[in-house]
Amino acid sequence: MNKKKCNINMVLYELRNINGNLMPHFFGIVFPNMMTMIFSRTIGSQVPAAVRQNAMVSIMLSMMLVIPMSIMFIGYGALYSQEVENEVPLRMHLFGFHERSLLTAKIIAHLIFMTIAFVIYAIFQMFTMDIPKPVFSSVICLMISLYLIGVILLVIAHSIANIFRKFGITFGITMFVYFVLMMLTGMMGISTEQLPKVLQKIALTLPMTYISNDFADFWQGGTYNFMPFIQSFIFLGAVSGIMMMYAQYRDRRVIK
Repeated sequence: MNKKKCNINMVLYELRNINGNLMPHFFGIVFPNMMTMIFSRTIGSQVPAAVRQNAMVSIMLSMMLVIPMSIMFIGYGALYSQEVENEVPLRMHLFGFHERSLLTAKIIAHLIFMTIAFVIYAIFQMFTMDIPKPVFSSVICLMISLYLIGVILLVIAHSIANIFRKFGITFGITMFVYFVLMMLTGMMGISTEQLPKVLQKIALTLPMTYISNDFADFWQGGTYNFMPFIQSFIFLGAVSGIMMMYAQYRDRRVIK
């Protein structure tokens, strides 16, 4: 049987699935905008005027990280784990859809939805926060980083769903990891420097830490040492690759 490749109809099908799931809409669109407004009013009013603008940029960048983490990790994990539990991928495979094609369509659809969320977030910030104009190269670097983080987190969520094959377990794990990542990377109101030394070392292996803590200074230009940032991407990408390979290996054993 000829395996069906990824096409526009598959992407549209996945977009309809995403649109039918309220979780990405709330956590990926409403939640980051709401938290940005709250943090800007509370924390922003407490910092000195000299560093207030820098603090606003830091809050904006931290909450922007919530978008890929919510849509590509929690939202995708919840949606795909339900499909796995109901054996939807197996049925699609029997109808000639290759697993790689299905995953490609899911990634494209979630990237489209994430782009819409970014646009809404940017428009909201323009009208509600006093953010200095960024350097074009900083914006490009930020967006590439956010999309890479989103794809890596989606692969991790995909692997978790295939390993445990239950919605409840997958949702519990992804939610736990989500809040741990927010805590480690300084997105919960506690800076990474305030964490114990062991947790600080763990946080430095995550690219979200560098965006949340360092990119505010990089926002309007200037020099930046990208080596630790790139190394954190390599580490997180390796983790996602290992989990994907293990999930595929375990899936072959289950089929046998």
